[in-house]
Amino acid sequence: MAEILQVFYHQTLDYLQAGGPVMPPLAGISLAMWLLIINRALFFRRLHRRSMPFRTARDHLQAGRLPDRREYSGAIALLVTHFLQARSGERLLDRFILEETVQRLNRSLSDHLQIIGVLAAVAPLLGLLGTVTGMIATFDIMAVFGTGNAKAMAGGISEALITTQTGLLVAIPGLYMKGFLDRRARNLQQRITAAGLFLRRHL
Repeated sequence: MAEILQVFYHQTLDYLQAGGPVMPPLAGISLAMWLLIINRALFFRRLHRRSMPFRTARDHLQAGRLPDRREYSGAIALLVTHFLQARSGERLLDRFILEETVQRLNRSLSDHLQIIGVLAAVAPLLGLLGTVTGMIATFDIMAVFGTGNAKAMAGGISEALITTQTGLLVAIPGLYMKGFLDRRARNLQQRITAAGLFLRRHL
């Protein structure tokens, strides 16, 4: 196992070196993007699990009882918890507090999604930059040695192709996951908004 990891490490290092100076920023963008994607995916998964029914949420609200996290951990339970911690006891004011809680939770669901989209969009542009620098290096070699030295030219062409490939490999799954997470966020926002309207009628 250790030998396999060592071989993989050296292959990855050779690949990054062959791609030239654009590869470290591309690797950093990929790492940051996937950390954010995993963070959002786990967060949305937790909000979808053990969802609290609207009537149960109403009962907790009327009794002033916080939901048991071992029983309910979804988006509705989070809404009830935040509202009960902020409520004033005055009916009219509590309605405004509930609306503000719904809006705040809905905004929090969109956190980091725009950053994921930006990172996914920047990756192919960096790949294009690597293509340009690789072709410049190739033309510089051609200017010195002519077209007869194929081995010297191969480095610049390889740099151009590797950076283009890497930029697309980072961007395509990133954009797909951005769309997937956007849909999950919209579904949760609709559920929280519907729960807020239901609970508002029972304040």
